[in-house]
Amino acid sequence: MSTSTTASVSTHILDTSVGRPAEGVAVHLSSRGGRDADWQALGASATDADGRCKDLPDLPEGTTHVRLDFAVESYFEKKQADAQQDAPANRDSGAVFFPEVAITFAVNPGEHYHVPLLLNPFGYSVYRGS
Repeated sequence: MSTSTTASVSTHILDTSVGRPAEGVAVHLSSRGGRDADWQALGASATDADGRCKDLPDLPEGTTHVRLDFAVESYFEKKQADAQQDAPANRDSGAVFFPEVAITFAVNPGEHYHVPLLLNPFGYSVYRGS
């Protein structure tokens, strides 16, 4: 929960190729206190069965920029391996086009930022949710 001097962040991932939440995606949270400041790693989590990270750490006071790094390569590799096990004739090259997705955004104290990731094997989209 944010206070008047900090901001908070939440996220979730929907795999639009199957219309379901993306479970087990590692998410790393970093922040910095100004455009020229160094990034500080704050913590990591993984998406649950609902595609949500419910345990991202609070942002430190003075945070102006946030970065969410989503490690999607292993999610798609596992998904592809599961699909190949069920339908070996449908194998493809195994290449993951976007092995990771990094989203950087500015924040203001006292506000909550929900940043959903809409994901598929060949593209992604993000937006500020509510």
